[in-house]
Amino acid sequence: MKVITVCGSLRFMKEIMEITEKMDLQGYCMLSIVYPAKSDKDVYTKEEKAMLSKMHKERIKLSDAILVVNIDNYIGRSTKSEIEFAESLNKEIIYYTDLIKQ
Repeated sequence: MKVITVCGSLRFMKEIMEITEKMDLQGYCMLSIVYPAKSDKDVYTKEEKAMLSKMHKERIKLSDAILVVNIDNYIGRSTKSEIEFAESLNKEIIYYTDLIKQ
């Protein structure tokens, strides 16, 4: 069983949840993004943002691969840094746009 951490912009939160569910149902162990439970008027503190980033990197460390959800080929700054981190650990990088072409 392959363990995969999902990476991508929260602007695609709905798509990320759907993709994660679909891949779970195909037998992959999916580690997902933490979705904001706070309302739009609330923002995370710097410390909270740092903790969420640290925990996401821990999920990447535990994974065999990351799945980059790059709708319309969009990859933001945070996702780019997650890709670089995964590459530094020699993790497999899977791009969602490549999966849908198959």
